[in-house]
Amino acid sequence: MIDRRTLIKGAGAMAASLGPLQALAQTVTLPFGNGERPLVKYPQKRPMIAVTSRPPHLETPFSVFNEGVLTPNDAFFVRYHLANIPFEDIDPETYTVEIKGLVNRPHKLTLADLKRLPTTELVAVNQCSGNSRGFFEPRTPGGQLGNGAMGNARWRGVSLKQVLERAGVARGAKQVTFKGIDGPVMETTPGFAKALDIEHADDGEVMLAYAMNGHDLPVLNGYPVRLVVPGYYATYWVKHLSEITVIDSVFDGYFMKNAYRIPDNDCACVEPGTTPKATVPINRLNVRSFITSVADGGKLAAGATTLQGIAFDGGSGIKEVSVSTDDGKSWTSATLGQNLGKYSFRQWTLPVTLPAGQHALKVRAIANDGKTQPAEPRWNPSGYMRNVIETVRVAAA
Repeated sequence: MIDRRTLIKGAGAMAASLGPLQALAQTVTLPFGNGERPLVKYPQKRPMIAVTSRPPHLETPFSVFNEGVLTPNDAFFVRYHLANIPFEDIDPETYTVEIKGLVNRPHKLTLADLKRLPTTELVAVNQCSGNSRGFFEPRTPGGQLGNGAMGNARWRGVSLKQVLERAGVARGAKQVTFKGIDGPVMETTPGFAKALDIEHADDGEVMLAYAMNGHDLPVLNGYPVRLVVPGYYATYWVKHLSEITVIDSVFDGYFMKNAYRIPDNDCACVEPGTTPKATVPINRLNVRSFITSVADGGKLAAGATTLQGIAFDGGSGIKEVSVSTDDGKSWTSATLGQNLGKYSFRQWTLPVTLPAGQHALKVRAIANDGKTQPAEPRWNPSGYMRNVIETVRVAAA
């Protein structure tokens, strides 16, 4: 059992410098311009790809996704928006989540209170809105990420529905807002808060999670409590959750009204270099699939081999995965692995025979709602929601 006080003290020291406890000599080069990144070591984490250190922004090395359908806690990506993160204030014995606003019984719940309530559990993908942004052409502002700003975990906690029922939502409720302990360094910087419509918040699936893959949440992934919004992009998954407020209007905070918005059309896209006429808050994950068993530019032994990968969407579940070994000229259905739920990664495998030479491998998924991946990449000004059919070029010898 980890000594939590020692761990949080160490995390507080890390926060004071807003950098890793260890910068490693190794680097990785992501497959786009200016893609060289250092590997760094933070508490509770294996070597991760550093995007920024103030605040911590860490990408998962892509090879991790070939280890299993659940992403290990020590390899799960990290994203913060605001640099003032008072880790030293996190004491599991005194930490509380306050429920307030348009409720009949405002109150605070300690971690112990939450753990006494009936538990719920599900497997769900947490993916950064800007995952794969580095591949956008023309490039867009923001963290230039490869494909590793995502992860899949088994989350355990208490349904938000149950928490709201205990508080007694009053008539006229329209949305619920969520805030964590991280804050801005400068007073002019807007605080980070997100909102869900009351019907979504009350659907029984949104969760206050305190465990991840059978263990306490890692500090950098939201310990002791984070919001889990299955099927939605990670911007809604507020870490170190401290305030839940029921309101009678549409929340107009910066990170809902101004940031994390996408073009208001079916593809969430516009012509490269143009500005959308109207936008809406980013919301549900789109369908994606990847080959994980070999990297782009990799080498394989000629002959028989088995390709492996993952697929997921925003909650309808994966119906089919197909693979092409001839740059999209023909496709073969892969075998789907165990179904851990409609919000989870779904592993797939396909035995293939690759003669000596160069090969362009492609993978595409079809979700149960019929949605699939586009053959050509779509563009929007924020570099969000990339889900093009991925191509992995390999040499067989």
